[in-house]
Amino acid sequence: MLRFKRILLKLSGESLMGGQGYGIDAERLGEYALQIKEMHGLGVQMGIVIGGGNIFRGLQGAGKGFDRVKGDQMGMCATVINSLALSSALEAVGVRSRVLTAIRMEPIGEFYSKWKAVEALERGEVVIMSAGTGNPYFTTDTGSSLRGIEIEADVMLKGTRVDGIYTADPEKDPAATKFRDISYDEVLKRGLRVMDATATAMCKENNLPVYVFNMDKVGNLRRIMEGEDIGTFVHA
Repeated sequence: MLRFKRILLKLSGESLMGGQGYGIDAERLGEYALQIKEMHGLGVQMGIVIGGGNIFRGLQGAGKGFDRVKGDQMGMCATVINSLALSSALEAVGVRSRVLTAIRMEPIGEFYSKWKAVEALERGEVVIMSAGTGNPYFTTDTGSSLRGIEIEADVMLKGTRVDGIYTADPEKDPAATKFRDISYDEVLKRGLRVMDATATAMCKENNLPVYVFNMDKVGNLRRIMEGEDIGTFVHA
């Protein structure tokens, strides 16, 4: 038995780099596509948002002299590139997908609306929602929260490079300890960098639970869906 019927899967753009340190690693992309195909084949309705950090991060660009608005717009375009790559990988393994964009750029993708996304989900398509919210000063985590709430997802599954939420960055602090579950309020109080504060507050206000887990380990998406105790559960 799967625990969720409709999910918002947030994928890390940086994870798409795989071991090559930049761009899109074809092997990692293929692993993601097969995991998504497995869940889709079991009847799960899947909305997906991908970050763009493997190509360009707007905030980092601003720190290097880019205009913040233009930098964020470049980051939005990076998410579209990643979304097209995932869509292509899904089509290659026989999964119908649809790319929606928060900025008009037909024929690259259709302009996003909740109704269009939900109709596609109910037709059995994987819906990839790109270009963030379409506005600067918002992260793709906030975009994920917004889209998850809009499509009335049961949960946001936030796939990262680590296996949950820790007291500190486990890649930098070997003494960091992992939370099995944690409240939105505790995440905000501790200033944990699970998502930005705006995204966390949106999930709290709209009661959208979040699971943070390591998507780079093949099979973890199914384990989360089947209720295995991996990752960290963020809730009210």
